[in-house]
Amino acid sequence: MRVELKGVHKVRSKLATGQVAVYYYAWRGGPRIEAEPGSPEFLAAYNAAHAARDKPTHHEGTLQALITAYQQTPAFTELADATRQGYVRHIRQIEAEFGDMPIKALSDPRVRGEFLDWRDRLGQKSKRSADYAFSVLALILAWAYDRRKIPSNPCEKPGRLYAGSRADDIWTEAQIDTFLKQAPKPVRLPFLLAIWTGQRQADILKLTWSAYDGQVIRLKQSKTGRHMVIPVARQLREALEAAKARRKTLTICETSRGQPWTSDGFKTSFGKAQAAAGIEDVTFHDLRGTAVTLLALAGCSVPEIAALTGHSLKDAEAILSRHYLGRDRRLGESAMAKLEKHGLGTPTVKRRVKRSAVAAGEAG
Repeated sequence: MRVELKGVHKVRSKLATGQVAVYYYAWRGGPRIEAEPGSPEFLAAYNAAHAARDKPTHHEGTLQALITAYQQTPAFTELADATRQGYVRHIRQIEAEFGDMPIKALSDPRVRGEFLDWRDRLGQKSKRSADYAFSVLALILAWAYDRRKIPSNPCEKPGRLYAGSRADDIWTEAQIDTFLKQAPKPVRLPFLLAIWTGQRQADILKLTWSAYDGQVIRLKQSKTGRHMVIPVARQLREALEAAKARRKTLTICETSRGQPWTSDGFKTSFGKAQAAAGIEDVTFHDLRGTAVTLLALAGCSVPEIAALTGHSLKDAEAILSRHYLGRDRRLGESAMAKLEKHGLGTPTVKRRVKRSAVAAGEAG
């Protein structure tokens, strides 16, 4: 008789060979069970995992206990896979440095200095990575403080070490043309999807043919959870139809061997194609901002841009005002061309200017 075990988390994963593997975990975010489902070994591993989860440990009263508890909450387990993996890398650093710190020590004002000194040491190698690690620590402590597990959060509002931005990192039209001419087809299609949809690499690589009906692409953004319905432009439709005629996988984007892309595999191939094209100082992620810029240059409003890329209106406005458009010379040229066409030379504006001048003279 097969026993149904409560909370077992089942994950299907498509391998590079095209086969589908199934993995089992004691719970969502819990340890993986290597044994065959339904076997005595599987039951034993399941029971052992839950016993270890529920059993008090020597970590009680320490920061490690908070870190462990946080990783069992929906706030952590329901993160997108890539985000959760990023957190875990930095959580391991936090555990190694502060895991045995007593929770009572968090009420000492000096502990904030210890946390900031740790971030500064990490920053000697990478300021951006140091900020990321510190933000994960601050997030865990904020979670604990909200539940009154700790007396205060000493990591609030620390500022940042990394002051740079990707504000100027936009693909130029010349770079886009060069890449499309020289890049191999398996890399070119994801590039086109990024330019014409403004979506993230992870969501583009996961797109299946069922998401495309010849007119629109439907997807759920892995990072935000937003459901998108994106109309497909003629240029992108032509590329998709050509790819559809020779498809070998369920995913729209595939390797030269007809296999779904892995994240690392695509990054490597894209990097090689970019280097071969002689393009530097921009990344695939920068195509998202480039799409925003191109949409604005085409005269799209903020709501129109947000509807296509999935940004919130607030984020779209912030991108347009601070990160991309303020530095794009073409916008200034476009604005000046409109002024020349509809500006001081029109009869209406001439009359307004004349009346203003007369009024100014009378006032003088």
